[in-house]
Amino acid sequence: MTRRWAFALAALVLASLPLWLANSYYVNIASQILIWAMLALSVNVLAGYAGLVSLGHAGLFGVACYAVALSAAAGMGHLAAAFVALAAILAATALFALLSLRASGISFLMITLALGQILWGIAYRWISLTQGDNGINLAARPAPFGISLESPPAFYLATLAVFCLVVAALEVFTASPFGASLAGTRDQPQRMTALGYHVWLIRFLAFLFSGLIAGVAGLFFVYYDKFVSPHALSLATSAEALLMVISGGTGTLIGPIAGAALVVIMKYVASAYIERWNLVLGAIFVAIVLFMPEGLVPGTLRLWRAVRGARVGGADLGPAGRGAP
Repeated sequence: MTRRWAFALAALVLASLPLWLANSYYVNIASQILIWAMLALSVNVLAGYAGLVSLGHAGLFGVACYAVALSAAAGMGHLAAAFVALAAILAATALFALLSLRASGISFLMITLALGQILWGIAYRWISLTQGDNGINLAARPAPFGISLESPPAFYLATLAVFCLVVAALEVFTASPFGASLAGTRDQPQRMTALGYHVWLIRFLAFLFSGLIAGVAGLFFVYYDKFVSPHALSLATSAEALLMVISGGTGTLIGPIAGAALVVIMKYVASAYIERWNLVLGAIFVAIVLFMPEGLVPGTLRLWRAVRGARVGGADLGPAGRGAP
């Protein structure tokens, strides 16, 4: 119950953010954090809960981007384009899963990397469809229920609403029997098979769920920029999303969100003041790996419990316990 109240309070604070952030630039940064956090959460479904590290999620992310852009260019409405994008992402994710789930470990990572690079190559070379490096522009953002999302606060609040739905869905997912069985396939796949569980099917369904979240992130990304190019499908995008998960903490809900906030703030805010911001970000990642190998959020909680336990222990000992006369 306390956790739910904490999530509700955090959502309330985030919803009020446009009121106390007067500069629209920072409201846009907040929107980007939410979009990248959704992509990181999608990677975390596989990397954190299934033990399957993917370097191809940028391909799935980009499929949704291009599906929306091409549908809008063909004259479809925003709602129809969104449904086309979600259908396309589910189809692409199913294909990804069928090909990559033949393996695990480093082989799985390499297959997803190869598939992501294939999609990037298609986006880069199929110029008649994707316009290559020139990309595809969107004329405008949607206006659901007659509410225009052109202003930064309006777009941020719409992104926040969907982001909260994604987090709620992941909360239900992790607490469900299916989430427990997915964790079982990560920790003891052979024992799960012996118990009668269909390990491949569980991973396949988790892959679809992960791809759907990546597609939702791509949907908001393309409407945020009103532009898509092959860079959205690049290896750098997949690597950034994976770094967000690893730095924040795999197998947690808050970890990927914290990792996304860290990367986006360093990339778009700290870079204005620090010329070598890449070096600083790399140093932060190294420090996290060395001192908080479990991730920033679990590591911070561990240190907090240790400090709190030391304080409580010292208070319980009293003056006599500390050797006072």
